[in-house]
Formats: sequence, C-alpha cells, structure tokens
Amino acid sequence: MPLPPGGAVGTIPPMAAAGEPRCLLVTGMPGAGKSTVTRLLTQGLPRSARLDGDEFNRMIVNGFVWALGEPADEAARQVELLHRNLCAVANNFVDAGFTPVVDAIVASREKLDFFLDLIAPRDLLLVVLTPGIDVCKYRNTIRDPRERFDFDGYEALDATMKDEFGDAGWWFDTSALTPEQTAERILREAGGRALVRPHRSSI
Repeated sequence: MPLPPGGAVGTIPPMAAAGEPRCLLVTGMPGAGKSTVTRLLTQGLPRSARLDGDEFNRMIVNGFVWALGEPADEAARQVELLHRNLCAVANNFVDAGFTPVVDAIVASREKLDFFLDLIAPRDLLLVVLTPGIDVCKYRNTIRDPRERFDFDGYEALDATMKDEFGDAGWWFDTSALTPEQTAERILREAGGRALVRPHRSSI
C-alpha cells in the first residue's frame, strides 16, 4: 500500500521538514529493492521526483552499452553520462524546491565522489539498501522476464562497495522489513543518518 502524502501517519516526515530539499540517492545491489522503495519514498514526500537510472538509460535509442558490456571503455563512458544526467536533473529539482529520489547503482567510492561533486554545493543523502545477497539473487529470479538480467557478480560487488564506502551514508539492513516499513524509516531517519560528504574531488 502506498504511503499517504507526507508520510505513513499523515504528517510531514522529518526528511521533508528539514528546510531546503536535499538529493536522496538510494543504491544497493541489483534486486535490493531500490525501485519499489524509491516509488514509496516519492509518494511519502510532499514535493518529490523519482529519477530512475534504468529509465534514463532507456532514453538512448541506439548505441546503448550496459555497465558490464563491451566495449568496456564505452560502457564506462555511458555510466559517467548516466550519472551526469541524473545529477543535472536532480540539481534542477532541488533548486526548484523538490526532493529528487535517485534510484541508481553506485559501485565504488570513485563513482560516489563523482556524484557528490556533481551535486555540490547541495547536500546528498545516501541510503544503501542491504537485504543480503541471497535475497537480491532471489528477487532477480522473480522479476518480470522483460526486466530480468544475468548478473553473477553479487559477491564481488558487495565486497567492493563495503570496502570502498562502507563508512559513508546509511547502510540499511532491510532483510526483516517490508518495502513500506523500509520507506517509512528512510523518511523518518535519513535526514539524521544518511548525509555524506565528499572524500576527494573527482571531476
């Protein structure tokens, strides 16, 4: 069930009442629940926009190369392009008084810092959904066949993310929570737990 406008109990949640809007980046491994949770989050905020990395990628009609595709240099260039586009639109929404909720995989500290540099001087809240590798794998198997994908790098991606920015933002174990419970806690707690600062300049 969608959250009512302003939060699960019908009042403006702390994240929305904290003054100037901030960009909220929700990341995690494939199957972590980003799409469902970000939809609920935007429904629970009074002025919000959902920016889905997959939808941005689908804007490319011809020539798309996914993040692990070939040629590798073109794949990396398109990941950078995706992040630039997401941040540019997110900045426009923040400046217009909306909270942009970004659904995207951020696989390394370098990519996180790239996000931070592009969002600056605006604040970035980072929430990493961590339901566990087994849960992520299972969710991928039950996706709509049109959205299912082959990915066998869960262990490596999990290790890289934890090693490179495990101390940044809010790493949120959602294994025992429903999507609605997850979204409600993010709305209530992200403002105080998820703010992340640049590690270094990457542009």
